[in-house]
Amino acid sequence: MINVVLVEPEIPQNTGNIARTCACTGSRLHLVRPFGFELSDRTLKRAGLDYWDKVEVFYYDNLDEFFAKNAGGKFFYCSTKAKKIYTEVDLSDNCFLLFGKETKGLPEHLIFSNPDNAIRIPMGENLRSLNLANSVAIVLYDALRRLNFVGLR
Repeated sequence: MINVVLVEPEIPQNTGNIARTCACTGSRLHLVRPFGFELSDRTLKRAGLDYWDKVEVFYYDNLDEFFAKNAGGKFFYCSTKAKKIYTEVDLSDNCFLLFGKETKGLPEHLIFSNPDNAIRIPMGENLRSLNLANSVAIVLYDALRRLNFVGLR
């Protein structure tokens, strides 16, 4: 099972779409506050459709709490600032894929203090980034492919 971690997500539609992707893949979703929306937001619920009860979601007040509760995990920091491409690392079972908020990404200290586990998706020059939900899907499905899509049909 893969863990998707959204650090301070801002756009409810992205979070809802990612929750739906996690439900469809049997992945866990970890949400780190503060959020840029209320959990009762109807666009969040609509984007996740009727999949919310099919995804295991964990909530944290901040990154410190997240790391304390998941000590010993294998963390990968997804960022446009990373040097390595996501295909260059061992995305193994039970790993945690961390994605930052839409406007700023992950805190830079996570990326630069963990260069071996900081990963990016290749894209054209002088472009900021892909949509968060698309980025999660790309990296998550590659990790699942490496695990031979165990548990998926």
